[in-house]
Amino acid sequence: MSKKRPRSPIRAESAGVVPFASSPPSRAEEHSQSKAKKLKLHESFAATSPFPDFQHPTSSEAWDVFNLLSNAHGMPTSDIRRPPGSSSNPAQTRSSVPNVIEALIETILSQNTSGKNSSEAKKNLDSTFGRNKFSAIAAAPFERVVEAIHSGGLANKKASTIQGLLWSIKRRHGDYSLQHLGETDEGKRMTNDAIMKELISFHGVGPKTASCVLLFSLGRDSFAVDTHVFRLSKLLGWVPGQANRILAQAHLELHVPAELKFGLHVLMIQHGRSCKGCSPSYVSGKCILKEYLKGKKVT
Repeated sequence: MSKKRPRSPIRAESAGVVPFASSPPSRAEEHSQSKAKKLKLHESFAATSPFPDFQHPTSSEAWDVFNLLSNAHGMPTSDIRRPPGSSSNPAQTRSSVPNVIEALIETILSQNTSGKNSSEAKKNLDSTFGRNKFSAIAAAPFERVVEAIHSGGLANKKASTIQGLLWSIKRRHGDYSLQHLGETDEGKRMTNDAIMKELISFHGVGPKTASCVLLFSLGRDSFAVDTHVFRLSKLLGWVPGQANRILAQAHLELHVPAELKFGLHVLMIQHGRSCKGCSPSYVSGKCILKEYLKGKKVT
């Protein structure tokens, strides 16, 4: 009786079977794939909404909600776009542009936690390594960075993201600086699109984080969609039900008037934090946005 010949690796691969000798993708490969995916998604919807047949919000609807929320919560002040003291280190800034890397780190620390906790984490990071001493953070033992930002929650993930970001910036630009993104000289000023592409090309930096840096650090018109903005946008019928946060941001970036992007973002977050009536857990609660929708015909 003849022995059955083993299947060759070539046939196994052509049949969709991964040979046992194959190794899983490296972290560098995974990061490269993530970068390519983010850039492709951004380029796909930079000029066209992921929901081209969905026409909300109109300019009029955006202004209605802005006026409603500003009357309820007060007009947002522009000074929060550039935090006090953000330009106190001239060696690491250009003109009056805040330190872009610092803004990125602050935004990373703010993820999935309260403002109080993220501020405490940033304060501890500065006291441990010195403010904007990025080389010290990059060279520090991982555990020491984790310990410094522990109060902000998800410290392991955030420490890994921050150190990886700093290593990538140094490798790409030869220094711990992204101040070229805030260049204001004629002919050197980068477009919002070009800045967004560079920021999201770094591992751990998504569209929302990049948009926050554009909006608050660089003073550009960009509409960041966080948890509160996303929830209220769905309540208002500004995005389709199947939209996720990333696609919602791509859609709203094109539909919210440029002059409202800063104020509306701030007001929607303020309202989302303070109003229990518009929370899904308070179905019958009072909310000025719910009252607005009752008197409005949605087309």
